[in-house]
Amino acid sequence: MNEPEEGQPIQVLVVEDDPLAADAHALYVSRVDGFAVAAVVHSRAEALRALERLPVDLILLDLFLPDGNGLALLRALRAAGRTTDVFAVTSARDLTVIREGVSLGVVQHVLKPFTFPTLRERLLRYAQFRSTTNSSEGEARSQAEVDRALSVLRTAPEAATLPKGLSAATLESVTRALRAAGPEGLTASAAAEQLGVNRITARRYLEHLVEGESAARAPQYGHVGRPELCYRWRG
Repeated sequence: MNEPEEGQPIQVLVVEDDPLAADAHALYVSRVDGFAVAAVVHSRAEALRALERLPVDLILLDLFLPDGNGLALLRALRAAGRTTDVFAVTSARDLTVIREGVSLGVVQHVLKPFTFPTLRERLLRYAQFRSTTNSSEGEARSQAEVDRALSVLRTAPEAATLPKGLSAATLESVTRALRAAGPEGLTASAAAEQLGVNRITARRYLEHLVEGESAARAPQYGHVGRPELCYRWRG
């Protein structure tokens, strides 16, 4: 595949079977300078068709697709000589799966659920890596230069770390509940009732999503007493 011309955005193909998640991931990509969404597809077959007709520089690849594992798609691409870079986007925490992804050329594993800053940080690091390795000089002058180029991808950003007291599993449950609520949104009380946690805990997770620009909040009026905050998924 030809490299994008100087100043052209990096074209990203979003492959995700969950329509709500796919829309959210596409929204995230579109909000990062230097990146553009080439297409959004929901299956392995759609991904293959999109790759045949569109210029794609990076794939955000869900590993669990309705018509086959995402890694099987990646194996087929590599067998066909396609070297398109891939971010594996998955809830799978199996280190065997992660190791296989690395062997197939996955440059980043992004665990679901994630917030906008998490993906933005990784995309910007990826853009920096591309810029470094596409330099006109063409060759690294030393081992240290090679190490620096690779470290751009491998260093874990602080933005990806959850605040103390928050768990990835509960964040995933809150994220799913908020997405499912649609434009009606959820109050902290409603989220707490759905998830079986107390209201303060629910609010902490909802506020974390707001801080990460994945959710928005606004006062909900029409009840006796002070208005309650209502949270809505921004995707």
